[in-house]
Amino acid sequence: MLKNFFLVTLRNFWRNKAFSTINILGLAIGMAAALLIGLWVENELSYDSFYDKAPRIYELYSRQAYNGKPDAWPRVTTLMAPELKKTYAGVEDAVRFRTVYFLMTQGEKHINIEGAFADSGFLSMFNLPLLEGEPGTALNSSQGIVLTEHVAKNLFGNKDALGKIVRIDSVDNFKVTGVLRDLPGNTEFTFQYLLPWSYVTRLGWDINSSWGNTTTSTYALLKPGVSQTAFDNKIRDIVRRHIRVGQDASRETFTQPITRAHLYSRVENGRLTDGLIRMVRLFAVIAVFILLIACINFMNLSTARSERRAREVGIRKVAGALRRSLIAQFIGESILLVFFSFLLSLVLVYFALKPFNHLITAQLQLQLDDGYFWLFALVFVLFTGLIAGSYPAFYLSSFRPVSVLKGTFRKVNALITPRKVLVVMQFTFAIVLIICTIIVERQIRYARERETGYEQDRLVYTFVQGDVLPHYDAIKKDLISSGAATAVTKLFSPITRSWGNVTGLSWPGSTDADKDRSFVQFESDADFVRTTGTKLIAGRDIDLKTYATDSTALLLNEAAVKAMRLKDPLGAVIRNAQGVDCHVVGVIRDFIMGSPYDVIQPMVIQGLSTGYPVVHFRLNPAYTIADDLARAEKVFQRYNPQYPFEANFVDESYNAKFRAQQQQGTLGLLFAGLAIFISCLGLFGLASYMAETRRREIGIRKVLGASVAGIAGLMAGDFVKLVLVSVLVATPIAWYAMNHWLQTFSYRVQIGVWIFLAAGGLAILIALATVSCQAVRAALSNPVKSLRTE
Repeated sequence: MLKNFFLVTLRNFWRNKAFSTINILGLAIGMAAALLIGLWVENELSYDSFYDKAPRIYELYSRQAYNGKPDAWPRVTTLMAPELKKTYAGVEDAVRFRTVYFLMTQGEKHINIEGAFADSGFLSMFNLPLLEGEPGTALNSSQGIVLTEHVAKNLFGNKDALGKIVRIDSVDNFKVTGVLRDLPGNTEFTFQYLLPWSYVTRLGWDINSSWGNTTTSTYALLKPGVSQTAFDNKIRDIVRRHIRVGQDASRETFTQPITRAHLYSRVENGRLTDGLIRMVRLFAVIAVFILLIACINFMNLSTARSERRAREVGIRKVAGALRRSLIAQFIGESILLVFFSFLLSLVLVYFALKPFNHLITAQLQLQLDDGYFWLFALVFVLFTGLIAGSYPAFYLSSFRPVSVLKGTFRKVNALITPRKVLVVMQFTFAIVLIICTIIVERQIRYARERETGYEQDRLVYTFVQGDVLPHYDAIKKDLISSGAATAVTKLFSPITRSWGNVTGLSWPGSTDADKDRSFVQFESDADFVRTTGTKLIAGRDIDLKTYATDSTALLLNEAAVKAMRLKDPLGAVIRNAQGVDCHVVGVIRDFIMGSPYDVIQPMVIQGLSTGYPVVHFRLNPAYTIADDLARAEKVFQRYNPQYPFEANFVDESYNAKFRAQQQQGTLGLLFAGLAIFISCLGLFGLASYMAETRRREIGIRKVLGASVAGIAGLMAGDFVKLVLVSVLVATPIAWYAMNHWLQTFSYRVQIGVWIFLAAGGLAILIALATVSCQAVRAALSNPVKSLRTE
């Protein structure tokens, strides 16, 4: 019985090689796309969930109202962790974490990479596996350091690293107390080494720690049975209990599970709502629909062969076959074909993984040695086979023997048929993807072409390390005299980022409510306007070297002048929260520092004499960029030889702000193309079905004088009508989805009618190109052959 089943199935596959090939190819592409998306979705959902204690680890957040609107951020005071361990019985442990960049030296090897300070309980809390050393004590020593496996090999080769000495920042020696297995890709942590938190104190970086400063990532491990809600209720007012007077006294503290931090990072009214999870859900839906489109193709192609299988069904029924045995036969054929398709999809995924990983900047892998993967594959194949084969099985097995053998079982001219509905569904989804892709691309271009307010071309920045600050004046002089740069300035942060905000400012005419207003805080020493290319509207630039009083000087942007309601800002005295009076020396045009999709925030630029971690300089246009960088490197190496010179281009940093949306658009374009391609296979199946069932009609029309063009146009018109229906259905769906998406941007493009017309026209052209071959072929067929059986 089973042998006969396989023989009949393989015979049917071989007899209809073209249909079988198209079926297998369509299913394989659909399954490969679904697998790729599934791997990515699984990777995103598993972020930071692999720790043994992950369900009990929570990250602490601060919440406070600025400009009358609540905001939240994942930083708290450095005093929080000790307070939690000391005061709250429900806390098993609490650790601090702070990212840092140091130059690491071992012999002649120098590595400038990202690391972090962490409390001694960090490794035990997250149960990070050490290849060498003990997790519980590796960070206990004030002179100990934990390296990742990758860094240890770079520094020491294949030798044991434990106990070896490395030099940090060309200042302090540390003994390797642990070697950590390289972190997986699905974690928010990106450090390459860990230093004890005591080193922060030794450097004096926590000398200004207070309950009002929120500079530190903090994680709390709750004891079993302690709920997040109960813990949040206890710590909500912890800052208020330590600061009874002042604006920061209104700050609240709350937690978020570590397993949700990656996907739920969007802040709305001071609450964490969603974030990347929206994209995960979107592409999960896309994966399901692409798989459904592939299954619909199978249904269409299977039922398109109903004429050939109908007599087989009729004879089987006359011979005594039961309907359930026929259903089992057809579903079995479907599952076997899906199995072949799945094997082909694995091959496609294998070759597509590398470019796909490059596209999404991930490290996805097919776990072929994992038993759970093959269990999932079995369920996947059976489910897809049942979905794809259910309609053909019940449809073909329902034929009545008498009608089949008389040839009167078909209803060709029905207005609505399941096949037409399925094709409309296919193209509706494909057109929605096309429209969404067009709008995403236009939104990215719209923001990219926005006036930045400063000159990005040839503007470079490098982070201050080692002896740069002590020799800054000499470095600046040599950069200009060597021809490497035309202007140089020290800044508190890169011009493409905002590292701080300030509140509590007061000015002539301000109210108590204005003290809650938040301003982006930026700092400069001199030549800010000349170096960055920003536009000075009134007054002058800050210049600490020329004007000694510029340590309290301010530059305001246009948004700040408007927020302060200053009619004559030059010379205005603005008092900060510490009671220091600052004077406005200039006003600059608004420039984009944060997201190019948002409105520009009010900004104050002040002059300070210390604490500049970034040097910006403008390369000399008289030489090539390579020559300028070579000259600049020689200057920095002359005064800071222990550190490698690393130049960051401002235009590249700015373009990185579009990366997430660009990734969404590229993925949308890719899967829209796959959906269109698979849908075209469905149209080909329906065209084949129409050509087969209407061959006598076509023959009669030709005998009566119909032209080839007229017959081909008649057949193609049927498909154009289906695509037009898809356009009508897809348009409101796509408009609603993209209008909702665009609302998340303050600076956004308008949705034009032409987008829907272009997407609909493209879909119609693709449909015509797909079915024209079959339509012309049917129109050119010999009417004698189609009518000779009548």
